[in-house]
Amino acid sequence: MDRPRFRAAFLHPRYWPLWLGLGVLWLVVQLPYALLLKLGRALGALMLLAAKSRRQIVTRNLELCFPELSAAERARLLRENFASNGIAFFEMAMSWWWPSARLARLAHVEGLEHLQAAQREGQGVILMSLHFTTLEIGASLLGQLHTIDGMYREHKNPLFDYIQRHGRERHNLDASAIERDDVRGMLKVLRAGRAIWYAPDQDYGRKQSIFVPLFGVPAATVTATSKFARLGKARVVPFTQQRLADGSGYRLTIHPPLTDFPSDSEEADCLRINQWIEQAVRRCPEQYLWAHRRFKTRPEGAPKLYA
Repeated sequence: MDRPRFRAAFLHPRYWPLWLGLGVLWLVVQLPYALLLKLGRALGALMLLAAKSRRQIVTRNLELCFPELSAAERARLLRENFASNGIAFFEMAMSWWWPSARLARLAHVEGLEHLQAAQREGQGVILMSLHFTTLEIGASLLGQLHTIDGMYREHKNPLFDYIQRHGRERHNLDASAIERDDVRGMLKVLRAGRAIWYAPDQDYGRKQSIFVPLFGVPAATVTATSKFARLGKARVVPFTQQRLADGSGYRLTIHPPLTDFPSDSEEADCLRINQWIEQAVRRCPEQYLWAHRRFKTRPEGAPKLYA
C-alpha cells in the first residue's frame, strides 16, 4: 500500500470532533510515563463499569481458559485486564506521537539476533505475534530496531486511518502495510527476505481453519501460518512483548525460530502454535486481549459458549 497522505477533505467540519479528541489525547500523552500508567488504570476501571458486553466476554473467556482459578482470582484478573486495556489507549498515542528517542528508552530487547541472522541470509520471516494489549507499542518499539512489514485492515474513518497509519509507520520508514486479505502481497514480501508481523490467535471463522485445543477448548485455528511459511519459504519467529511491572517499560522478546516447521501435518502445526500461544499468554494473562470471542466458532453440534 502507498504511504498515507493528508487530504484537504480532512479539514471538513464533520472531522472536527475527531480532531479535537486527538488534540486532547496528544496533550495528555505529553505527561510523564508513570502518570500515564495511573491514568490508564483509572480509564480501565471506568471501562470495566461501562462496557458490560465486553466485561461479559472477558469473564467468559477467563472461565473457559482458567477453570483452575477461584472466582476471586478470576475477578482480580478481570480488573487487571481492563486496567491493561486502559493503559493500552495511552500506549497507542505514545507510539504515534512520542519522539523516537523518548519511546526507545522504554525498550528492553532480547533475541534481536534472530531477525538479524535471517536478514543477513536473505530469509523471509513470519514474526508470529499475539493480540496482547501492548501490541501497538510493542510493534513501534521493535520497528525502531528492525524493518517490520505489517498486515493491515483499513479503518472505516479515513481521518483516523490516516493518523493511525502515519503514527505506526513513522518509526519504520522502510516498512510497508499489506492488506489482510492480500495473500500474494504477503508472499512477495516474504520471498524478498523481509519480516512481516502476523498474529494467528483470533477466531477467523470456519473457512481455512481446523479445530485444535487451546486452553483445553476446541478452537478454530487458521492453517495459514503453515501455508505462508511453506509458500513464502520463510522462518516462523515468535515475538512477544510485556509491560514491566516496575514501570521501566517493555520487554520485547524475539524467540528462536520454530524448528521443523511447517511439518507434513496442518493439525500438528496448528496444535504446536496453540500450545505456544497458551504458554505466552500464561506468562502475563492480564495483558492479553480477552475481549475477543476466541471460541465463537464451534465444532458441528457443539453448544455455543457465549450469550
